[in-house]
Amino acid sequence: LDIVGTGGDKSNSFNISTTSAFVAAAAGVTIVKHGNRAASSKCGTADCLEALGVKIDCEPKVMKKSLDENNIAFLFAQKYHSAMRFVGPVRKQIGIRTVFNILGPLTNPGKADRMVLGVFSEEYVEKIAKALVKIGVTDAMVVYGTDCLDEISASAETKVAEVRGENITYYTVTPEDFGFERVNKADLVGGTPEENAKITTAVLQGKGTKAQNTAVALNAGAAIYAGELGITLKDAVKKAENIISSGEGYKILEGFVKVTNE
Repeated sequence: LDIVGTGGDKSNSFNISTTSAFVAAAAGVTIVKHGNRAASSKCGTADCLEALGVKIDCEPKVMKKSLDENNIAFLFAQKYHSAMRFVGPVRKQIGIRTVFNILGPLTNPGKADRMVLGVFSEEYVEKIAKALVKIGVTDAMVVYGTDCLDEISASAETKVAEVRGENITYYTVTPEDFGFERVNKADLVGGTPEENAKITTAVLQGKGTKAQNTAVALNAGAAIYAGELGITLKDAVKKAENIISSGEGYKILEGFVKVTNE
C-alpha cells in the first residue's frame, strides 16, 4: 500500500502521511511509499525521511530487505523514474502545483495495488478514483480535507471516494465520527525537514501533541482500513491510536533507518 498526497495544498503541515506510514506498517500493512523532495512546500517525504536518518537512494534489494523486516520501503522518485531527476529541480524552481503533483502518486514503481491518496482540490476526488480503477488499484481511499488539505482533515470534514475493485463509493467523514474533537489547523504546521523529523519522531514515540496524534491516527487508520480487509474504518483508526500511544511505530522507523544504513 502507498499512502501519499499530491502536495500543492499550501498548508505547510508536517509530514502527516509519512508519519502515518510507520504507524500503518506497525499494524502489519505492507507499505511501499513512493515520493520525492519538496516542490511546492518546505519539506517533502524524501526530505523528512533523510532528516530522520533514512538513506533514501538505496538499491531495490535494500528496500526489499526493509519490506521483509519492517513492512516498509521507500522508492525515491528520482532514482526509480530517471526522468524525474530532470523534472525535480525545475519543479522546485517553479514552486507551484504542476501536472507532476498528480502524476507522481499515480506512478508508484512498486505497483502498489492499495492506496490512500490525498488530493489538493475536491474536483480531483472523483477523477483520481476513476483513474485508480483504470490502473488496477483494488482498494483505495481518495481523500480531500475541505479546509484545503491533501489528506484526511483533523480540523474539518473530508470528502472520500472509496475504491473497492471496480466500485467507487462517495461519502464524507469528520473527526467527530471517530470520537475526536476538531483541532486547530495551525497546530499541524511543520517547518524545515529537521523540524518535521522531530515532530514525526515525537508522534511515533507517543509524545506528539493532541492535534498531531489526531491527524496521524485518522490517516494511518485510513491506510490500515485500505490495507486490511474485514476491518471497519472506525476500528482501523482506533488501532492506529493504540499504536501511536504504544510507540510501536518508532520501532519500525528505527529498523528502517538501520537497514538503509547497513
